Amino acid sequence: MNGIFISFEGIDGAGKSTHIAALSAAFEAQGRVVTLTREPGGTPLAEQLRTLVLNEAMDPMTEALLVFAARREHILQVIRPALARGEVVLCDRFTDATFAYQGGGRGFDWAVLSTLETWVQGQGTEAFLQPKLTIWFDLPPAVAAARLVSARVPDKFEAQPQAFFEQVADGYARRFAQDTTRFARIDANQTPDRVWAHVLAAVRSKGLLP
Repeated sequence: MNGIFISFEGIDGAGKSTHIAALSAAFEAQGRVVTLTREPGGTPLAEQLRTLVLNEAMDPMTEALLVFAARREHILQVIRPALARGEVVLCDRFTDATFAYQGGGRGFDWAVLSTLETWVQGQGTEAFLQPKLTIWFDLPPAVAAARLVSARVPDKFEAQPQAFFEQVADGYARRFAQDTTRFARIDANQTPDRVWAHVLAAVRSKGLLP
């Protein structure tokens, strides 16, 4: 069986985690091996970089470079090997998040991020790596903020004001507009059951799940 790469995107509080677990169970019920992973993170080194990115104040370029460094390790050590084994890779955020958070939220140069994307996701004889499907949980920032109020101690991104998340949401919308065929845009301001129904429909419409 061919490997399948699906990413999950959305601002903090959009409700990705519940549906990632449910989709993993759906694939496993079909006899598929599933690799659950996340970004930044996914390898010991990338998790160390994640801790820095989420908690330390830094220049926007430093932040973007660390995120892409973590991604390179993640791709080489986890994602490509799993896909080569024919597994289903479900990733909580991937490069679209970098464009949304660093490009939209931080206002970092979109063209530089595009260059880094090309370098990190396809070098030399490597085919450019992109998810087969990206499920975007689109949620108004005000609703997301209300959900996060008592969720946990916020990291430096979760602690940002609503205006920051408005810019992040705009970054996701811009990224979506550039590649609408890869994205499934889902209204996350619904009941969990309805959101799950849309997630399942999106995966099935791509022929990825019987």
